[in-house]
Amino acid sequence: MTRIMLPPEWTLQSGMMLTWPHCDSYWGDMLEDIDNVFVSVAKAAAERQRVVVTCRDVQHEQHITQLMQLAKVNLANVSFYHAPLDDIWVRDHGPITVMKDAEPMIMDFKFNGWGGKYPAENDNLITRTLHAKGCFNRTPMQSVEMILEGGGIEVDGHGTLLTTTSCLLAKTRNPELTQAEIESRLKTMFGLERVLWLEHGDLSGDDTDGHIDTIARFVDPHTICYVSCTDPEDEHFETFKKMEQQLQTFTDYKGNPYTLIPLPWPKAKYAEFDGRRLPATYANFLIINGAVLAPTYDDPADEEALQTLQDCFPDREIIPIPSTAVIQWYGSVHCMTMQLPYGVL
Repeated sequence: MTRIMLPPEWTLQSGMMLTWPHCDSYWGDMLEDIDNVFVSVAKAAAERQRVVVTCRDVQHEQHITQLMQLAKVNLANVSFYHAPLDDIWVRDHGPITVMKDAEPMIMDFKFNGWGGKYPAENDNLITRTLHAKGCFNRTPMQSVEMILEGGGIEVDGHGTLLTTTSCLLAKTRNPELTQAEIESRLKTMFGLERVLWLEHGDLSGDDTDGHIDTIARFVDPHTICYVSCTDPEDEHFETFKKMEQQLQTFTDYKGNPYTLIPLPWPKAKYAEFDGRRLPATYANFLIINGAVLAPTYDDPADEEALQTLQDCFPDREIIPIPSTAVIQWYGSVHCMTMQLPYGVL
């Protein structure tokens, strides 16, 4: 019998993917600022594993290489691939890798720009383009006729997937599928025993319909860290209190209540171009080999968030990534990265 598992983020990785911003995208007016965020992430990751960079063409690659050289990034661990691209959010347009009988297999889900909100035709093709170019070595790839974004799911490595009803049941994703049908497919594709559906946690400024990776994350199979709003005057206070109450009803794969660790709440951040409130949270961290890349927002709560994550991951280095620039288009560190489990590269 074939054994399938979607490995959690804390398992050993062979690399991490980035889709680099370019001047003709939404990032054109703030390219230097967003480049700096990407270089910080690449530098931290390249010290510990491979980094796969998708960029537009030779000129784009040369620009990125110069930035990395100035920052003393370990270029020996960086590989470049060229492809047409729309935006940076590789967490959602990139591959989701499962282990099939302990061997990696890439799953290429359809990506439609979070329900048609943004152009996504190029990004939808990136995974198969890179696979055809040999990016993933000999790792086989399966194309899946279902819309699913990596930011919408969290797994514990023991048969449990955590997600939100607002995202996975959005009628702009897979309107022909019921909740039961979606759950059945997830269990089959990822080797799951159960799916935990969060029904609360709406985040102002979030254009993903409620990705789980901005509000609640597995730290280990028995622990969930989650966004906590303690300000009764904040518009999020009630929904996050309800989310906390629902998390308290969940049990881990052994049937015990989860250890729940609240993350602090940064002050409200607003978009520079239209004044819209931004979905800045500390839950959007990335686990890599030996470290956690943690978003910071030039906020009084940054230090508490870093310490909380250090408590969550005592055996890993916590590396702050200034993320004020990347949050301007509604994402953060986890959204702009995708890990590749050991054996893919």
